[in-house]
Amino acid sequence: MKFSQFLKNKGAIAAIFMGILYAVFMLGIFLPGYSAIPGNVDQLKVAIVNDDAGEVGATIADQLSEKLPFKDIETDLTNKDALKDLEKNDLALVVHIPENFSENVQSGEASSSIDFTINEAGATTVSSTMSSVVGQINDQLSTQFSKQTAAGVLMNFNVPEDQADALSDKIETAYQGNIVTINEMPDGMNNNMLPMFLTMAGYVGAMIGAMQLVGAFKESKGKASRARLFLYVQLTALIIAVLGGLVATGIVYLVNDPGGDVYFGMLGQQILNYMVCFNFTAIFIFLLGQGGMLLNLPVLLMQTLANGATMSREMMYAPYEWMSHISPMYYSVQAYFANLFGSTSPSPFIWSMATVGAAAMLINIIIVAFLHKPKAEEAGNVREEAIKVTV
Repeated sequence: MKFSQFLKNKGAIAAIFMGILYAVFMLGIFLPGYSAIPGNVDQLKVAIVNDDAGEVGATIADQLSEKLPFKDIETDLTNKDALKDLEKNDLALVVHIPENFSENVQSGEASSSIDFTINEAGATTVSSTMSSVVGQINDQLSTQFSKQTAAGVLMNFNVPEDQADALSDKIETAYQGNIVTINEMPDGMNNNMLPMFLTMAGYVGAMIGAMQLVGAFKESKGKASRARLFLYVQLTALIIAVLGGLVATGIVYLVNDPGGDVYFGMLGQQILNYMVCFNFTAIFIFLLGQGGMLLNLPVLLMQTLANGATMSREMMYAPYEWMSHISPMYYSVQAYFANLFGSTSPSPFIWSMATVGAAAMLINIIIVAFLHKPKAEEAGNVREEAIKVTV
């Protein structure tokens, strides 16, 4: 056999085709998606809460509203409400100017601080970006506002210029920016990426399992009714989900040691994650057979950006944001963030993921009912088997 003849083999043609197609999918999806960082950082939502009744606090609040690189800045929230929204990752940063800030600054005798609160239990880009922004803002406030603007503010209160200069020196040393981190994660990228890794482990395993089990479903047609075969497929997937969930969570405890209080929640979610992803990926396999993997691949790659582990929905371009609303990976990642590191309930994300799974299973039932009708010969075999069982 010549090499040219070997290249005409179906396996060789398929390998060449997939090598090119995977490059197109990978680069065509990842490069545009990741170009949202840092370009779409300004889409993040932040809040400035000014509880200070004095002019210094109002001046800082105005300056921050102008200098912070975000389009959506909430200024009408209480600190309590803003922190609740931060817990739910509806906000990326909360800036709190406390009561008596102006009085403390002007006296120069008490340390005056502004709280910059960041939630680490969320997309990695958000927390790292907020830390960088807060550092820059603190530097500007320390070097510019404390010396220049504060002196002008004091003079507006009819303080003589020489006294204003002396007081501004005190102000410069009195101000400090207080960075507050809630839901702080343990050190190590293995912790930061754990929600995504757990989700990916379930999703990829479920995608491969869907290809194999739907293939077994088709091979077994005629040996039992479609309803029974479909039930067998789901039961087998559930067994795999339990076994795979036990292995996955066991590895997590060996490497990350997250604490026993979250174990059963993590195990239950991993089992649900597998079943939802199984039915989600099985749609294309039931529809197109092995060719369905060609559609499952780009859908998987899109979800690696749309799952919210790297960037929040506000930062995503429209196609990725749309995908996040129907993506089991998005809801799984957010639920893991809440369960493993957060202080809010993962229930809303769990229910959303379950809803996606129920919808996917319903679609699969419809496909099996209308597109996988048994041939006459297969139907006869099923009837004969039923008669034998009855007799």
